[in-house]
Amino acid sequence: MSAAAPFIRPDMKAFLDALAAANGPDIADMTLEEARAGYGALHTMGDRPARDLAVVRDLTCPGQAGEIGLRLYDAREAREAGPVIMFYHGGGYVIGDLDTHHNLCTEIAHLMDLPVVAVDYRRAPEAPFPAAIEDCEAATRWVASAPSELGLTPTGLITIGDSAGGNAAIVMGQQLAARPADIPVVLQVPIFPLASDAMGSASVDEFAAGYVLTKAAVEFFDAQYQPVRDDPRAFPILGDHSAAPPTVLVTASLDPIRDSGRDYGAALSNAGADHMLIEVKGVTHSFTNLRGAVPSAQADLERIIAAMKHMLAGASE
Repeated sequence: MSAAAPFIRPDMKAFLDALAAANGPDIADMTLEEARAGYGALHTMGDRPARDLAVVRDLTCPGQAGEIGLRLYDAREAREAGPVIMFYHGGGYVIGDLDTHHNLCTEIAHLMDLPVVAVDYRRAPEAPFPAAIEDCEAATRWVASAPSELGLTPTGLITIGDSAGGNAAIVMGQQLAARPADIPVVLQVPIFPLASDAMGSASVDEFAAGYVLTKAAVEFFDAQYQPVRDDPRAFPILGDHSAAPPTVLVTASLDPIRDSGRDYGAALSNAGADHMLIEVKGVTHSFTNLRGAVPSAQADLERIIAAMKHMLAGASE
């Protein structure tokens, strides 16, 4: 008996059908510039409009290879001391940037009513592993130091990111546990992260094509980023989970790297770490940036935000 077809939400299916009808080239057949432009166009077409916020400001911080670009989002002109959200964008460490995730960052800042600092880390292949991680860590430690340029008094860090950025969110928790910053990571939110090596997993073969992220794209990103297979900064499943911060872990049921996220959830469970796993049913990788084309995904993001608030409230009790 053949396996049942996976559940796909009607609005997600309509979007996938439209993508299939467009019959665009696979990422492996594009130039790097075309791949980056295509990723930006997908999010421009698929996401909801950006929120109007009181503060959207570009700034920089020092890094190992020069200045690192940052973007500060805040729904308030001024606020009391409190947590700051560090956002690391997705795109396989190759094709994303501040602009591809701008709309999502405005939404997170609005819904959480907390400042968000997005990191414009170096990308591969121009700067392969571990350049992006080094930049994310430098930026996170800089924000933790409450620099005057930031205009905020952070009391704790919330690390969040999607896909490659979800990988970075986990790695930041591990790096800052091993060598603490001026303030702690009080919550981490990896969204459909690459935590373990996805190649060879059941999900990467089951959803190899036709579900936004493809197996070929996963292979393309891996070849460009050149992660070191036995380095926890590349695959944080290899790291120490005993000191993991409270975690909201999000996976998508139709994602080729779904099982990588599930692996991380199992590692947190085995370590007795405080965490919540949300597997969003009937949607693909990148659903958080497709809330315009897939309207039901907005409610999923709001559920993630509610879980974040719940975990933060528990941590402060």
